[in-house]
Amino acid sequence: MKLRRRLTVLAVTIAATPLALGGCTADREPDARPAQGRVAAPELTVTPADRSREVPVTAEVGTAVRNGKVTAVRITDDKGARVAAEPREDGSAWVPSTALQPRRTYTAEVTATGDAGTTTTRKTTFTTMPKSNKPQITSTLYFAGKRTYGTAMPVSVAFDPPIPKEARADVQRRLFVKTDPPQPGVWSWVSDGSQAYYRAPDFWRPGTTISVRAGLEGLPIGKDHVGDSDRTATSRIGRQVALEIDNSTKQMSVLRDGKVVRRIPVSLGKPSTPTSSGKMVIMEKHQQTTFDTRGSADPYVVDVEDAQRLTWGGEFIHGAPWSEGDQGSTNVSHGCTNVSAAAADWLMGVTQVGDLVTVKGTEVPLGEGNGWTAWNVGWAEFVRGSALPVPAALGPAPSAVPHPGAVAGGSPAPAPSVRGG
Repeated sequence: MKLRRRLTVLAVTIAATPLALGGCTADREPDARPAQGRVAAPELTVTPADRSREVPVTAEVGTAVRNGKVTAVRITDDKGARVAAEPREDGSAWVPSTALQPRRTYTAEVTATGDAGTTTTRKTTFTTMPKSNKPQITSTLYFAGKRTYGTAMPVSVAFDPPIPKEARADVQRRLFVKTDPPQPGVWSWVSDGSQAYYRAPDFWRPGTTISVRAGLEGLPIGKDHVGDSDRTATSRIGRQVALEIDNSTKQMSVLRDGKVVRRIPVSLGKPSTPTSSGKMVIMEKHQQTTFDTRGSADPYVVDVEDAQRLTWGGEFIHGAPWSEGDQGSTNVSHGCTNVSAAAADWLMGVTQVGDLVTVKGTEVPLGEGNGWTAWNVGWAEFVRGSALPVPAALGPAPSAVPHPGAVAGGSPAPAPSVRGG
């Protein structure tokens, strides 16, 4: 959830400053006036500075140009091999497609061309730092490759331990998303820094291809940690399906392309274990799983079929033949949405991970961060969770005050043994 053409793997929230490492390579006389009749050559600055050492493996080749534009960038390692790289959307830097190697020397040669065809070329050579001994922050990308997702699928990255507020902008600059056809979106952080979500103002268009990179390997994060890995995935968006569950009628409406195709009786959570009301996203689908709540106030173990996870806390849609007599009239579950065995089997063939599920009229609201809750608030509130400025076309600039929005707190680790039923 783009109207303008994007340049490669760039999240639209990224308005990054090139990584400056101890100086720069630039024109020696940037203010010199050209002789009469001569055309001024472009003024080009490149970072990291020539002969820089101890450069992070997440280094980017920063480029700043006056009186022209960058027309060629060539990055090679100390064995002469070409390093693939792609430009940031604002042209401020070229980003290597994979993390650089520790204790290696790289050379970047950048050429800028002016309007009259004059050129300036700058070369910089730098050496990366050794592999860090600092503890890693574990990242988990909840967006797998070669899948088909629903139109409400957010890109979600979880962090353990959480990212401190002062380091979130640096991390967010290394989270890249591109969509085809273009559909610009924004990253939004949970209030405690344990997760960041990316989505567009509206649902993804069916057929959209989404490519994601969390380029965090070796990234300095605060004073005490580094990023753990460089993760990538490309998948597509499938048909538009949504489920609407109304407690007042005890009915689920199944919509395809906005039209109701079926209504299904449901039994929701009883008063002591109510179902959450809010906008959720299908997170997992299991033909068979086991709910094991031993250790809780209401312990039980039960095998269920055709289960679809909605929250980390253990709310599912699933087949419940034992409650078919109550479905459509009485809430008897432990918080899940019970449907008949036949209806659950049918739903498994209709839904996708990433489909929106809206529940209304129950006793409790959906908890912030309890699942992929990026849709549980409006767009204006969602974008306030960005750690970087948001383009004017997409909404207000990020607030300095922690937002109470759609995404906040909680461990992202799946917990199939919690609740259910």
